[in-house]
Amino acid sequence: MTAASPHPGSGARGRRRVVVVGAGPAGLTVGAVLRAAGVDCLVLETESREFIERRPRAGVLEEWAVRGLERRGLTRNLPARAQRHTECEFRFAGERHRLRYTELTGQHHYVYPQQFLVTDLVREYADVRGGAIRFGVRDVRLNDLESDRPSVSYLCPESGERRVVECEFVAGCDGAHGVTRTALPAGRAGLSRYDYGVGWLALLAEAPPSCDCVVFGMHPRGFAGHMQRGPDVTRYYLQCPPGDDPADWPHDRVWTELRERLGARGAPPLREGRLIEKRVLGMHGYVVTSMVSGRLCLAGDAAHLTAPIAAKGMNLALHDAFLLGDALVARLTEGDERGLAGYSAACLARVWDCQEFSQWLSEVYHGTASGDPYRAGLTQARLRRLFASRTAATAFAEQYLGTAATG
Repeated sequence: MTAASPHPGSGARGRRRVVVVGAGPAGLTVGAVLRAAGVDCLVLETESREFIERRPRAGVLEEWAVRGLERRGLTRNLPARAQRHTECEFRFAGERHRLRYTELTGQHHYVYPQQFLVTDLVREYADVRGGAIRFGVRDVRLNDLESDRPSVSYLCPESGERRVVECEFVAGCDGAHGVTRTALPAGRAGLSRYDYGVGWLALLAEAPPSCDCVVFGMHPRGFAGHMQRGPDVTRYYLQCPPGDDPADWPHDRVWTELRERLGARGAPPLREGRLIEKRVLGMHGYVVTSMVSGRLCLAGDAAHLTAPIAAKGMNLALHDAFLLGDALVARLTEGDERGLAGYSAACLARVWDCQEFSQWLSEVYHGTASGDPYRAGLTQARLRRLFASRTAATAFAEQYLGTAATG
């Protein structure tokens, strides 16, 4: 089933000032910013509205990101539904260690599943602000990106007809597997990639959270994570070999490993429940060398992928979207080129900061299970310092909360 906004395009050809490819957090935020400024735009999405509003993904929002959404009028439901988090817990060597990051920085996290945010943003962009959006499109193609009259074409889901939309700019917000990044010219499509050499079994359990905060378990058998996703749903992670088959992780094996790896003195027992999602994530990251090429501007995972190690992906997508939306408004309403000229550099400064933090945190998470006594010893030293030094704890908290990031 597909859906359309109140103002879908008509005919084989059309024109919009901006075409946004992808209706995730980045694309919908860019679209909402443009609509609020009266800039005509069209959002294209390959999936249905029902699918993107239910697809479970990230769930952690940093406080600065929520403030940015608030300033743009995009938090209609968030304050009432989001959980406010002020601390996290590390478990290693059989002990529990709380890191109260709000006490250290005055900042906090929100837990707000991505599908909730996407639902809010679709409603605000399409239903409230009247933005044009086409769901279920196929075979999206980008043309003439180096000219001042680029275009985007797609197959209409109802008629199968190819529609062509001429525009002034294309915002590529269609994720790691979308078409926009592949549309970059070969000479400008430089990409830096890092593979962490581990996999994570990502799990959703129909079970109440077993702790009142996020929990990180460092264990010789591998990392384990516990993250709240609501009063009756919990996200868990288990370190596993890259490319592992989720079918090899039946219910009993999953819960046995979670109990073992998250076990610690005084920890409450895990609340078990039916596993409603099991998938193996490859832990890797990449960064494009430039997020702008001609009239194409990338945002979110189309431009950079950060492994879920530090829960930065949705926050980076929103940071890109705020900057890109504002820069396009300035260019299209005032002729001010400065925002677009500095867009890529401003985004990538924060992206690289998050990549570095993720790599550091990966060693903390995975070093104990590496089988290398040297790496395991380094992990223990880092953890001891984190809880022995207020300065070290504050530095960690600032990176964890995104307040230390540049750009």
